[in-house]
Amino acid sequence: MTERTELPLEAFYDLTEITDVAVSPDGDRVAFAATEYDQDADEAVTSLFVAPTDGSREPHRLTTVAGASSPAWSPSGDELAFLAAREADVGRRVGWQDRGDEGDDSSAADGNEDADATDDASGSEADDEPKPQVWLFDLARGGDARQVTDREEGVAEFDWSPDGDRLVIAARDPTDDEHEYLERVREGGPIETTRLQHKADGTGWTDDVTTYLFVVDLESGESERLDDAYGGGAFQDLTGMEPRWGPTDRIAFTSCRLEQPDDTLVRDVYTIAPDGSDLRRLTDGEWQCTRPSWREDGTLGFVVRDPEDWTKPDELYSHDGEEPRSLTADLDRGVARGATINWVDGAAYTLVGDEARTRLVRARIDGPAERTFEAQGDDRAILAFDVADDGSTAALVVSHPQEGMDVHAVAVDDFEASEEPESLRRLSAVNAELTDSYPMPEARRVEWESDGWVIDGVVYHDPEIALEDGPHPLVVAIHGGPLSYDEPVFSFAHAALTSRGYVLFRPNYRGGTSRGQEFADVLRGRWGTAEVDDIVAGVEELVDRGWADRDRVFGYGFSYGGITQGYLVTQTDLFAAAAPEHGIYDLRADFGTGDSHNWMEADFGLPWENPDGYDAASAILDAGEIDTPLLVTAGGEDWRCPPSQSEQLYTAARKQGVDAKLIVYPDEHHNIGDPDRAIHRLEQVLAWYETHDPVVEGQLDE
Repeated sequence: MTERTELPLEAFYDLTEITDVAVSPDGDRVAFAATEYDQDADEAVTSLFVAPTDGSREPHRLTTVAGASSPAWSPSGDELAFLAAREADVGRRVGWQDRGDEGDDSSAADGNEDADATDDASGSEADDEPKPQVWLFDLARGGDARQVTDREEGVAEFDWSPDGDRLVIAARDPTDDEHEYLERVREGGPIETTRLQHKADGTGWTDDVTTYLFVVDLESGESERLDDAYGGGAFQDLTGMEPRWGPTDRIAFTSCRLEQPDDTLVRDVYTIAPDGSDLRRLTDGEWQCTRPSWREDGTLGFVVRDPEDWTKPDELYSHDGEEPRSLTADLDRGVARGATINWVDGAAYTLVGDEARTRLVRARIDGPAERTFEAQGDDRAILAFDVADDGSTAALVVSHPQEGMDVHAVAVDDFEASEEPESLRRLSAVNAELTDSYPMPEARRVEWESDGWVIDGVVYHDPEIALEDGPHPLVVAIHGGPLSYDEPVFSFAHAALTSRGYVLFRPNYRGGTSRGQEFADVLRGRWGTAEVDDIVAGVEELVDRGWADRDRVFGYGFSYGGITQGYLVTQTDLFAAAAPEHGIYDLRADFGTGDSHNWMEADFGLPWENPDGYDAASAILDAGEIDTPLLVTAGGEDWRCPPSQSEQLYTAARKQGVDAKLIVYPDEHHNIGDPDRAIHRLEQVLAWYETHDPVVEGQLDE
């Protein structure tokens, strides 16, 4: 047997992930943001790149200063705006910053010239972390980016005016009292809150500072607050107001203006004139609305979710001045998470989850929604897309298990192609260092039966091994959500496992999405039931095929993937060892300590009204059944699945003498962000499996 080439975990520093994509108005160029990893600084670095859509040259790195996101072309295509947290623009630092009254030389008299020089344009200390602002490249004339905004609390979002002479931005605007409170907190003072949604994962403790829309004049830099355009809602800090400036000179945004905005997931769609007049509310407080997008004639598209029943597929709606109506209801398929809406020739294009595949659909105002771009195939995923304003060209972020994650361009006319068209061009190869040097896994879709349902999943394996030559050690990688699904994608973690001889199994259990509401609804208020049956049945199928070794099955999964492992180790003996990560195991204790009280109420009701439902879904109450070695991990500031949950599971296992280890990553939220910690996580998971592998321990014959 030839020796297998393992992917070194330190090669994680060669990983690149594409996060944003934007096509120029004429379709000739595409800008994208890509996150890379700086080994010396041990941090993620995001840069902007621009590439011609004809593939005539490789992408050009546009930014050399760390940090950039949300690229957006001006209507002319000559300028590219983006968000970045950088040191203040030189043009904003030089010169006399505060003239005061003419002839006033009090600063010099006080001898404080050096102290004044250490203040930036916003008056904060020079060593303070800069806040995200809008920056702008003039691509016609060249040169470095210039700073457009200077908001004390930074800018969260922005959009161009149709004429390209102004921007609409969303920014927090504290009152004097709120400003004093924020300063005290930043200096270590006490947290004070009366908000029901008192924390949010990734942003921490919430406050009462209001986010407003401002219109910014690009030439003068002056801004005007639109007093009636303000945000609100439980997850305002996470969802934002999503401002979009339309062709009829109206600005659309989302907000919650209900009496108890923290006690609901409702978000309504509003529009307002750029001078702050004529506020209009387009929806009636029943839906969670996101991602507004304007059609050329002023029709507004947006995505609608039922705030009280998340198993209903997210639908694409339109509003043309009359009643809003769904354009995708007949599909029984949900708009994909984070998918944008692009209008071409009066039709809306977006991404949906369909049979464990993220694919394009076209929805017309006067006709049914249609699946399109069959040329995508089953072996790769579309993670994001954008369409040029002239409707000629689309950019796709495509993820393929062996080829990597890259930007592609395709002619919009070729969306009808059933086979890969000539216009489909790969514009980048950002992970070539990995894909050319190390074995990336092959992926195969599989199906099996469970409780009368046909369930599917994805199996990854090293290209140097044949599944049929098994049985092989199996890692069951369980997706989060549970409202999600798995499809073949490029993943460093997948390659790290498969290059070490593991077969990786990602089951699309009931309770997930992409198969319609009935499929998703099975788990609503009944966690720890159908998904357990489906995963066990899937493993049995792989064992029966001879692909997997029944005695060498290991668990792996984050968020709901960690939650599910809690059920599997208390209800079954499926795993030789498990690694539940960032999960919830005591639903009653989680209520109010995480940021998900609205989600929990939608699924289970309130814990004092349905204690039995909460307890039935709490793996911790069955912890006496645990005999599986557990590697339990958590983020120290994870407010989605608080670290106390992982502590409970760990303590329960150790109390009974079960081998267990707890890892808490300080300062991490509901993810693992720093590259050294991402590497450490994989090291620990692999070591845990090896330690508890019966073959490695010599308990079984190889």
